[in-house]
Amino acid sequence: MSLTLYGIAASRAVRPLWVALELGLDFEHVLTPYRGGATRTPEFLAINPNGHIPVVVDHRPDGEVVVWESMACALYLARHHGPADGRGVTPATPREDAEALRWSYWTVTEVEKDALTVLMHRVAMPPAQRKHDLADAAERRLHVPLRVLEQHLQRQRAQGQAHIAADRFTVADICVASVLAWARPARALMAGYPVTSEWLKHCLERPAHRALRGQARHGPLPSQG
Repeated sequence: MSLTLYGIAASRAVRPLWVALELGLDFEHVLTPYRGGATRTPEFLAINPNGHIPVVVDHRPDGEVVVWESMACALYLARHHGPADGRGVTPATPREDAEALRWSYWTVTEVEKDALTVLMHRVAMPPAQRKHDLADAAERRLHVPLRVLEQHLQRQRAQGQAHIAADRFTVADICVASVLAWARPARALMAGYPVTSEWLKHCLERPAHRALRGQARHGPLPSQG
């Protein structure tokens, strides 16, 4: 196989895994949890000295390419392993590429930290360890980026485009939806942004994402292609 993906779906590795499934790529999925020391072995640190998942290793004829960081992994797979035919998740024009880049970076800087706080302190952590004041503050801060995204999606709709970068689902949607999904436990917050909520629901109902939710429960993904 030309591709190896390290990580688990219940982590930031969901982003390149999602892209790989949408593209129907043939890849080896090495189930690598972020707990238990799997990312601190000498073998893994030789691939990513930061000791984090995900990692994509692209075994190319001209030499091996190693990609860290979840957004970089997702964008790399879309750009170098998907056809820019205007039908799939790969950006097909400079504008679509720019939208994928800016919204992916935006969601890391403006959304991820607070969305993760909501997830952890609303549902993921044991009840005794949750700090509702932290979740409350995070939800208040999320109003700012959610307004930005809501307005963008409204403009897209007005132009006949239902997604972030185009009239179809692209890697831009994957990158943003994979982060914003963490904020879904804040139901009152999300209800205030109906276009965003509808878009997010559509993204998370895609067959590829449903397969990833199954992987989170049952183990590594089977080889694709």
